[in-house]
Amino acid sequence: MTKKFITGGGLRIDYLITHDGKAYTGLPGGNALFSAVGASIWTKNVGLWARLGENYPQHWLDELAERGLDTTGLIRVPGDQDHRTFFAYTPDGRRDDTNPAAHFDRIQQPLPPALANYLHSTPGQDDPYVYEPLALRPADWPAAYDGATAVHLSPHSLRSHMYIPATLRQFGVRQITVDPGERYMVPELIPHLATFLPLVDAFMPSREEIHSLMGKGVAMEDAAITLGQMGARLVVIKMGAEGVLVSEGNGRITHLSPYHAPNDERVIDVTGAGDAFCGGFMVGLATTHNPVLAAKMGMVSASLILEGYGALTALASSPSEARKRLKTLKTKKPDRLFLACQV
Repeated sequence: MTKKFITGGGLRIDYLITHDGKAYTGLPGGNALFSAVGASIWTKNVGLWARLGENYPQHWLDELAERGLDTTGLIRVPGDQDHRTFFAYTPDGRRDDTNPAAHFDRIQQPLPPALANYLHSTPGQDDPYVYEPLALRPADWPAAYDGATAVHLSPHSLRSHMYIPATLRQFGVRQITVDPGERYMVPELIPHLATFLPLVDAFMPSREEIHSLMGKGVAMEDAAITLGQMGARLVVIKMGAEGVLVSEGNGRITHLSPYHAPNDERVIDVTGAGDAFCGGFMVGLATTHNPVLAAKMGMVSASLILEGYGALTALASSPSEARKRLKTLKTKKPDRLFLACQV
């Protein structure tokens, strides 16, 4: 059977302000798309799974299909839906997804009319009892994707992440990875988080989400161990410019440095890099069964996203360039507090 890799989550219309004050509006984006692009750097059998309103541009979907992504799993839902996502990266390195009017005023540009009355891109994603309109649900799974080699669930509704993994197993999906939604990574929702951690093969939060869940003073190694005790088989923590931590079920913890050195001038936009990492990791774990090597593949995917604006730029990347970058990645020297392996 041909290997098929599916990324589930959101397709969005992106509006962003870069750290140096440049504005980019109306770009095709969304975590499912960035993850799919990250996966497609390593394989051509990548499918999208998302719900879309009638107002999502059809010509973008046509372009995705033309570029080789399987759009069978895209589901139109009635009416216009809110697909807007806004991010502003400030000069001091912070990312803010609220108050676009203030950020456009900061760079002395008018607020795009499309962002009027914008709150943030994830309303309702922390509700374990309700599916928001664009939240994937088990009944949305397309029969064409049955038996998929791997599915990555991008940041999404808590309820979606709670109930989808068990359904995917019923339909023959062999590997499931989950990147949590930032809104539900809070202490009071830990009992709901614990319901699906044992059902997935890898849990992939960011350092900021770990801080939100467990407090800013927690060490990433300790956080990974705690998540393992809650049922996570494999924990991968994305730490931005400091790389990635991979915690395996056997107690082995590995730190990996990113492809780009600090202040690398090739890095122009960090939007979607974490999602692209997850897509590359999904393919790597399914094809090599080596979590550390999979993380390196994910970092290569992220590196290619970082060097362009928008999700589609990296689709033009050559496999030879990806392999070249993979060979350059090294494993950090083990910290004295934990074991590490060299790959």
